[in-house]
Amino acid sequence: MEFRIGQGLDVHAFSVGNHVMLGGVRIPHSKGLAAHSDGDVALHALCDALLGAAARGDIGQHFPPGDELWRDADSARLLVAVHGIVTQDGWQVVNLDLTIACEQPKIAPHVAAMREAIAAVLGIMVGAVSVKATTTEKLGFCGRGEGIAALAVVLISRE
Repeated sequence: MEFRIGQGLDVHAFSVGNHVMLGGVRIPHSKGLAAHSDGDVALHALCDALLGAAARGDIGQHFPPGDELWRDADSARLLVAVHGIVTQDGWQVVNLDLTIACEQPKIAPHVAAMREAIAAVLGIMVGAVSVKATTTEKLGFCGRGEGIAALAVVLISRE
């Protein structure tokens, strides 16, 4: 059996809006995230982690920011497409760990829903999906409330 690890990082600035999408979950918030798609930094980081583990490039290669097909797209659609690329190469997701960095909105009340949403898209057990949050102790752009960052690590395998 062959195993590979991939990591992904994504960042989006806050913009006008009334919610953010994180981990496939709509979270009420006083701002939105500026992005070509729905701005789900968590799913974007996960897409990059999966693509990196499979040595298949990055999210920008597969879904260019200027491509109108992906304007305002639900990032779960991006994850479905990325999962298809990875599984087409014979890989399966073993587990993943996702960290979301922001001061607001509070992530903890939404972690279970995010884990379930991600597991459903990837067709894996919820127990293989870890989602956690951290603040940056008021430091940097996240600490100043200017945006959100997400970091994902994923383990894939194939026979």
